[in-house]
Amino acid sequence: MATVSRVVNGNPNVKPLTRKKVLAAIERLGYRPNAVARGLASKKTTTVGVIIPDISSLFFSELARGIEDIATMYKYNIILCNSDQRLEKELQLINTLLEKQVDGLLFMGAEIKEDHLQALTSSSVPTVLAATRDADNTLPSVTIDHFQAAYDATKELIDHGHERIAMITGPMNDPLGGLMRYQGYKRALEDAGLPVDDALVTQGNLFYESGLQATGQFLTLEKRPTAVFAANDEMAIGAIHAAQDAGLNVPEDLEVIGHDNIRLVEMVRPRLTSVVQPMYDIGAVAMRLLTKYMNNEQVDEHVVLLPHRIEYRESTRPRVTATS
Repeated sequence: MATVSRVVNGNPNVKPLTRKKVLAAIERLGYRPNAVARGLASKKTTTVGVIIPDISSLFFSELARGIEDIATMYKYNIILCNSDQRLEKELQLINTLLEKQVDGLLFMGAEIKEDHLQALTSSSVPTVLAATRDADNTLPSVTIDHFQAAYDATKELIDHGHERIAMITGPMNDPLGGLMRYQGYKRALEDAGLPVDDALVTQGNLFYESGLQATGQFLTLEKRPTAVFAANDEMAIGAIHAAQDAGLNVPEDLEVIGHDNIRLVEMVRPRLTSVVQPMYDIGAVAMRLLTKYMNNEQVDEHVVLLPHRIEYRESTRPRVTATS
């Protein structure tokens, strides 16, 4: 048994002839190592549980790809779970994955509640949050500065000369994608000396239809907005289509900026200017951070904020650059 174990695990301390005989027997019998037994012996299963709100989302699928690529590089297997962003299901999945003895957990969701923290910190299994973080930074996380990203997008529209800039927010119970992006929008207006008009702010649900509906409402105002910033790209595309349905031209009559830079931004006409949230990189960095915790490596940053930028396309007018 010890000799077979050394061959299966690639131990060099086996005579070539013996190794050849063992490999021939493995081939003949169709033997596969028992991962469960291995896990019991080593106290490691080389599996990572990943809880994702919606795998059909272009945003989260890109994140999942980043996670999977780094997991493969470090020889970890992924158990991917779809939570539908429902608290009860999220807590159930956390418990199920812990029962399966995963070596680590990656969690993606909107609001991190006390129930989440209690479930995720009740065991010694390392956990990293991806594209979100808890209010007190109790758990390691990888995301972007959502406040600054929204501030930069709004300021870009202000720099284009707009004074009536509407915003379609995300759900306000989402502290990052909802509340912090709204606060960044609000601060940019205040810093520019512009009023924050409640009639120009509508909460969306991050889906295309809510962007379509919200912008349709904005365009019925006596003093309609001349620009729209949407908290994600789907809603921004809805805004473009609402303007076009109303006979307006984008960007001449209405400039639109989205957030996340998903692949759909290249498929709409005009193509959508968007804040780049590096989804693949967030997933990859979160997985690498988790491997450090699982293997007791040195961790320099507990909370990682990746850089964002604005990708300019045709839904906004060309940028005015200073000339010398």
